[in-house]
Amino acid sequence: MAARLARRIGAFAKDHGGAEGQIAYIGECGARIVLVGEDGGWGDLVAPSMDVARQAVEKSGITVHEDFDGEFAAKVRTGPYEWSRMAGIQVGGPRNT
Repeated sequence: MAARLARRIGAFAKDHGGAEGQIAYIGECGARIVLVGEDGGWGDLVAPSMDVARQAVEKSGITVHEDFDGEFAAKVRTGPYEWSRMAGIQVGGPRNT
């Protein structure tokens, strides 16, 4: 599983001119690997555990941050969809149900 995730991380990095990541524990579901490309593109993957997530990012060779904040978070580029979706949720707009 770690090798498969590492390949997907590597493919993301290749498509986005490089990548950095952050691992977040999401409970019994495992861990979320948030990826941010050098071009500002972003995405995420879910690993079944923190150990698998750590192995995957180590195998991929990307830089891993402790937190998703500061300069790392500022690299994310969002488009109109994300802004309208986030704004709609914040002001009580439509939600997918």
